[in-house]
Amino acid sequence: MPQASGKTNKWVVFTLVTIAQFMVVLDTAITNVALPSIKRSLDFQTDSTLQWVVTAYALAFGGFLLFGGRAADLFGRRRVLLIGMTCFTVFSFLIGISQTTVELIALRALQGLAAAFMSPSALSIVLATFNEGKERNQALGYWTMVATGGASVGLLLGGVLTQYLGWRWNFFINVPIGVLIAIGIYMFVPPHEKEEKGQGLDLPGAALVTTGLITLVFAISEAPTWGWLSLATLGTAAAALLLLAGFIYNESRALHPLMPLSIFKIRNVAGANLMMAPLYASMLGMFFLSTLYIQTVLHYSPVLTGLSFLPFPVMLGVASALVPSFVSRWGYRPFLIIGPAMVALALLWLSRVPIEGSYVSDLLPTFLIMPLGVGLTFMPIIAAATSGVPANEAGLASGLITTSQQMGGSLGLAILSGIATSASAAAGSSALQTLIHAYDDGFLAAVVFPLLALFVAVTVIRQRSVTVVETVVL
Repeated sequence: MPQASGKTNKWVVFTLVTIAQFMVVLDTAITNVALPSIKRSLDFQTDSTLQWVVTAYALAFGGFLLFGGRAADLFGRRRVLLIGMTCFTVFSFLIGISQTTVELIALRALQGLAAAFMSPSALSIVLATFNEGKERNQALGYWTMVATGGASVGLLLGGVLTQYLGWRWNFFINVPIGVLIAIGIYMFVPPHEKEEKGQGLDLPGAALVTTGLITLVFAISEAPTWGWLSLATLGTAAAALLLLAGFIYNESRALHPLMPLSIFKIRNVAGANLMMAPLYASMLGMFFLSTLYIQTVLHYSPVLTGLSFLPFPVMLGVASALVPSFVSRWGYRPFLIIGPAMVALALLWLSRVPIEGSYVSDLLPTFLIMPLGVGLTFMPIIAAATSGVPANEAGLASGLITTSQQMGGSLGLAILSGIATSASAAAGSSALQTLIHAYDDGFLAAVVFPLLALFVAVTVIRQRSVTVVETVVL
């Protein structure tokens, strides 16, 4: 079997595992533009139910991400990556032929579970392939571009596939790519023996945190139907909190915990994770509600919808390119304050979209300002999340921030779609006015998330001297 020993082979290995990572990131966002088509095709009754197409994937991905990383260390990186890719490809095909809402949502959760084994395995292969220094930094720079840009590419690609081939091709496209990349990984990526011996997997921890969050999201998404203060809503929420309390108890007692609680004694680690969750929630919520508004109210085609989001990755790229030098000069704390404030301003602008809306005046300002705020915040959050962390816990800190991102996004999206659904039920106006009222309320509620992140930045985060920052995104 070819070994990744020379420079050419190293970059072949990097290309293969990066495409695998691109598939994972892409499937977080590619369905957004297809949501109206999926809703019509499978007869989703409400937007609150529809959000599970996105949430089920993100919850399973985030809930088992650290578990997948431990599995790679214990059973071998290439082996776990290939198992994850095989399952991801099979589930993608099954999603494409699914016929009911239950089938689609369940398979999306299984696809997210497979992604949780792919992503950390792929990253650990990159870290093992490149030695520390300029070459690894270059590889990680490309990796970060893929991780941050994949979601934006997904919006455009999803629009093209949905309009010209149908929404099912958002998933069918993974099948040939997955097969080819799996073969390439088997041929060119060296096998890796397990990193650690005599240590187990914290399966109870992964199960408790994931089922707890799924139960909580279910309570929130059904609350508009059950009633926010109904016995069913409160009982389901209480069950979710018990499961999450069980997770914390398990982590405090487990011999090899999935998430050692001691890491949160580091002030900036705790603060950065508390910031990432609501910030990603606001971004995921914005994409979800904006996509529905653009296609349902403005009547844009799926392709035009994808193109309408194009300013977002452009501005995000500009901010992401500039902020490392700014952080090296002024530290990360100022940007953790400025960035969330810009995100809040952008969402506040969206909260007034009218029935006779205009893309240029009502949407474009947000698609220019919000990515600047996100770009100014994202890298400094990674810097804060890894500052003061011992070298042997750096990987854990990087994994935690990505887990907070996925979990926060899932929970936030459920809250916003639930609020929008409640608002539409209470509007009592024409169908279009009801939709506008629902979207405006959802966008206004989303403003709370970046303001919460801003509060954490001011009260929790403490500045450290930053000269060189390496960001690792799972």
